[in-house]
Amino acid sequence: MILDSHTHLFGPGHVTGAMREACQRAWGEKHELIALPEDHQESIKDVDGAIVLAFDAPATGTRVPNEYVSEYVSKHADRLFGFASVDPNNDLAPSILEDAVKNLHLSGLKLGPMYQNFYPDDKKHFALYAKANELDIPILFHQGTSFVPEGFLDASRPAALDPIARAFPDLKIIIAHMGHPWVGECISVVRKNPNMYMDLSALGGRPWQYYNAMVLAMEYGVTHKIFLGSDFPFFTITQTIDTLWEINDVVEGTKMPKIPDHIIEDIIHRNVPGILKLRKG
Repeated sequence: MILDSHTHLFGPGHVTGAMREACQRAWGEKHELIALPEDHQESIKDVDGAIVLAFDAPATGTRVPNEYVSEYVSKHADRLFGFASVDPNNDLAPSILEDAVKNLHLSGLKLGPMYQNFYPDDKKHFALYAKANELDIPILFHQGTSFVPEGFLDASRPAALDPIARAFPDLKIIIAHMGHPWVGECISVVRKNPNMYMDLSALGGRPWQYYNAMVLAMEYGVTHKIFLGSDFPFFTITQTIDTLWEINDVVEGTKMPKIPDHIIEDIIHRNVPGILKLRKG
């Protein structure tokens, strides 16, 4: 199977404030970040399915409701898995998550310290992780950089997740974007924690960083813990697969190490739902 393990929806009014302003600085003052269900369907037409992420990040102006994602994935339950999102700064976060899993039939949790402005290793958030552990769902963390000035960059280091993994050894944790630019740190924390993984979404736009990330993962023996993901709508799954097959182009004609075809094939065809034990709605 081929699963896009990192995709977004952005409906009308979901992106405001700091996030909207940052997008317009990056892509033009008339840009609006919109990715509707029909756009998502078009993006995954050539693969078997996808994980679709909600996002509750009021600190930086993004709120993709759990209900919005649930309604969409429920119409395509044979190939889509929805991940809830809750603001960890909300004291009711654990109960909101429980409702999203039990009543909205979502299969995981998406968190982004850089966008939600919280420190993941702060013990006050461990009740949320305990709830995810109790519900037996994975957590996908955005641990890495962003172009939104208001975000907490110092909350984004991959190593901040190590205390969580040690406290909840059965909790499955995925680090998005291989933690870029802290790829080495991401690989270190993923290697030491059996139930921690990483996805390569959005790295295809940075070929040299991408190549070095994959070489480092290969040298540390953790390529089996890399998930395929596009970060749609910023990239498509077709682009992502193409750039993965082109990863050795930057060192063509040199004696630099190459990423073998079998590792690329394994990543593309990884059984992510099986590894994460994702439940269909």
